[in-house]
Amino acid sequence: MSELSDLPVVVIGAGPAGLAAAAHLRGRGVDFIVLEAGDAAGAAVREWGHVRLFSAWSELIDPAAEKVLADAGWTPPDPKRYPTGADWVAGYLQPLADALGGSVRFNTTVTAVAKQSRDRLVSSGRDEAPFTVHVTTPLGVERLTARAVIDASGTWSGPNPLGGDGVPAIGEHEATDRISYRIPDLGNAAELDRYAGKHVVVAGTGASAKGALIGLTALARTAPETRITWLVRRASVGEAFAGSGQDELPARGELGQQAQAAVESGPVTTMNGFRTSRVSRQDDDRLTIESFDGQIVTDVDEVVVLTGFRPELQMLSELRLDLDPVLQAPRDLAPLIDPNEHSCGTVYPHGAKELAQPESGFYLVGMKSYGRATSFLALTGFEQTRSVVAAIAGDHEAAERVELTLPDTGVCGGAGLFDDESAEGGSCCVAPAAPELIQLGGPTA
Repeated sequence: MSELSDLPVVVIGAGPAGLAAAAHLRGRGVDFIVLEAGDAAGAAVREWGHVRLFSAWSELIDPAAEKVLADAGWTPPDPKRYPTGADWVAGYLQPLADALGGSVRFNTTVTAVAKQSRDRLVSSGRDEAPFTVHVTTPLGVERLTARAVIDASGTWSGPNPLGGDGVPAIGEHEATDRISYRIPDLGNAAELDRYAGKHVVVAGTGASAKGALIGLTALARTAPETRITWLVRRASVGEAFAGSGQDELPARGELGQQAQAAVESGPVTTMNGFRTSRVSRQDDDRLTIESFDGQIVTDVDEVVVLTGFRPELQMLSELRLDLDPVLQAPRDLAPLIDPNEHSCGTVYPHGAKELAQPESGFYLVGMKSYGRATSFLALTGFEQTRSVVAAIAGDHEAAERVELTLPDTGVCGGAGLFDDESAEGGSCCVAPAAPELIQLGGPTA
């Protein structure tokens, strides 16, 4: 068996957090391999490339990555500009992957992470055993050996269902031809045709849902037959718009104001307390959506489900993980980000200490580290990777020296609220970060 120090660190995912981790590893002279399921860097970001981010370029570039890029002759973008997802990929993520060279492997899907020669039950020699990372590639199945593993695979592949109890509603799978779990790209002719003049249901109250409402109500101005039904699981929509003027990310704060104006002035019917139980197909091939309490929406042409994401943990089933039972985030991190407990306040600085798992050398970083919590910014992932890589390299002083400053938001009220009317009208303070990283405007003329 090779000495652990002779083995590379495997990073899962060539997105913002994964590539930042790779840049920090390079900066410390630690051998690494980045495994990306897609055929290019930022595969998930590319899927929402039409969406504009809340953060300016100055908050979207990791310092270690910037050094790698500078050494490759990269020209940095205007730090004050707000890029789209496509801009972020073209101007930063793909150039960074190119600069990292052959250490980034594409079309490589991780199917399992385990300990060499030991399943989950075996304790003897476990800490000294290397990790085995099982992958599928166009050439077949492969097994890699690693001294440490950084899982930055995100949550994009795990959108939450329409079903109000966290499980797909009855009939939801059968209606997937009419259901999308992504923000519509109304600048695309095919997408525009799909929604124009139709009865569109939007489910969710986060930033993605607000962006979709803005875009669809703008579409209704040019396609007047378009109508929107907004399904809100809470008793009122107050929390979706509250406090936007107090946001330190101006683009994020403006989104709430724009969404409120869109809902109040556009062809939007809001249904509160709506938790979907069933989706059925009508005789005319349109849909009917029913809630657990008997509310019904009929004659639905399209459904846009934007109810958040969840981490994919099956590939980690042979590892010993210590995850919070509610958020599915690292147990020590969960109390700092749990929307059931922390509707107001800021994210406490965190790094390798809070992200560590019982399997020494394994870390969840990036959006996946937040489990089902949604208050995440790119800056968080950059700081996480800096601390984690320092710990892997043995620089424990640097790993503990976590400095994380996140912009506050005026939105308050945790996602854990059910039908507590009293929670809707209270005074607003600052909460960790916005529910999503992204912002969407209406279609341009």
